[in-house]
Amino acid sequence: MNRARRLARLLNILAAVVAEPGLNPLELAERAGVSERTLRRDLTQLRELGYEVAYTSGYEVQEKLNLEGRARARPPKRAYDQQLELLQAVALAVGGAGLGEPGSGLPTAWGGGPRRRRGPEGTRGDANRPKPQPIVLIPAGDTDADFIYATGFALETGLYIRFAKDDDVLVVSPLEIDRARAQSKVANVVQDREAYAHKSWARLAARMLREKGMDEARVSPRLPAAHLEDLRAEGIATDVDRELFLAERRHKSAAEAEAIEASQRAAEAAVVEVVRQLAAAEIKDGMLWSDGGALTSERLYARAQLVLGEMGFTCPEMIIAGSPESALPHFRGEGPIRASAPVIIDIFPVGRSSHYHGDLTRTVVVGEIPDEFQRMHAATLQALDAGVESIRAGVPGKDVHLAVCQVLVDRGYGTTSVGYEGPDGVAKMNHSTGHGVGLDVHEEPSLRQTSDEPLREGDVVTVEPGLYKLGLGGVRIEDTGMVTANGFHNFTTITRSLNPKDYL
Repeated sequence: MNRARRLARLLNILAAVVAEPGLNPLELAERAGVSERTLRRDLTQLRELGYEVAYTSGYEVQEKLNLEGRARARPPKRAYDQQLELLQAVALAVGGAGLGEPGSGLPTAWGGGPRRRRGPEGTRGDANRPKPQPIVLIPAGDTDADFIYATGFALETGLYIRFAKDDDVLVVSPLEIDRARAQSKVANVVQDREAYAHKSWARLAARMLREKGMDEARVSPRLPAAHLEDLRAEGIATDVDRELFLAERRHKSAAEAEAIEASQRAAEAAVVEVVRQLAAAEIKDGMLWSDGGALTSERLYARAQLVLGEMGFTCPEMIIAGSPESALPHFRGEGPIRASAPVIIDIFPVGRSSHYHGDLTRTVVVGEIPDEFQRMHAATLQALDAGVESIRAGVPGKDVHLAVCQVLVDRGYGTTSVGYEGPDGVAKMNHSTGHGVGLDVHEEPSLRQTSDEPLREGDVVTVEPGLYKLGLGGVRIEDTGMVTANGFHNFTTITRSLNPKDYL
């Protein structure tokens, strides 16, 4: 972005702050026509230039302290008048330098032409606001959640550009054109053989932007580095927006919640099938046997995938882990299953058509259940209840996590969270309490000790406490549900029992 445009953007932000003191971040970003991330960066630059922009009930321009001490208090209006005068002086200087000419990118209100009058109802027109940057998305594979969110379509390779609101295009290969027109939510779907054949989606994006007089864009953090380099090599000022769709994807619509619930039902069906196979097995020399051979994680995985596939879901990375390896929380499971020891079943299916996930974990023991595992399971179950009961909109994610940790410590166990370590040598929880679920199985928000941000109504999160001890095994229980104004709407209905018979 050239200096004139950057200056214009900074002036526009200052103008919005001065004209309407008290705007919150979302309102200020909207007034200035920038993303929240760009706004934070520009506010930092304005402070470095000497403008004290502080957030009280909203953003206001504050008088800067002088070098000899605190400036004498003045009525707020006088401070604002001083800032307006300074802005006008800067605008004149910019105009004198020729930066206010048409095409410079400087808003007409600051020297680029006559001011637009207020409309008949006294509202400010939008002509003077810089337009938000266009969005360019090139998928990093057919599971790219940002691309799917924007287009409603899973695609291995292609291009999506949102030039402005209600002005977007999806470009695909000849192979995908008919499917894209039938399944995507983008009205304008076209094909490009050359970009597909030569993998030149970034060069195509640059050309399409230039055709509309644009030379900048926002991209997803998921964009492969090669495409990012190509965009910049083509002269497109590219901003990696780490908060792209973040707020939108957090707040689940009724349709999204329904899709996640459907995935949770599929997860429950798969867990029940796995437990059924475990319950039907024989115990020989401390191991589980079925159909004349050892019952293995691989055989259980195959049964679970069959159930999911018949329902229109899949979960290639599911966990069915026997002990003692179940003490490793993300051990996928392999080989024969031991009796009288925990089996952790963690299934997080994704809908083949909806692309939304569920997430469910249960732990069972086949055969006699040792007292140690009974106690670990009881503590984990109590911690899960404490976490669920602490959830509601406005509660910081860390509060949910610490409620879980407190129960585990009170029951004689430990965690890896600071201040909740518990005694040495006991089973511990070595992960966060939960995470958001949606198009990604792990997304915002997070329930961990560093999560200061409040939960919001419409968040879908997991609550999944666990206890693990190397050489022994682990226990984990996980439910998934939606944050509401008054609590937690649990999407999970299956029993949490350690006994396989309770699932049948």
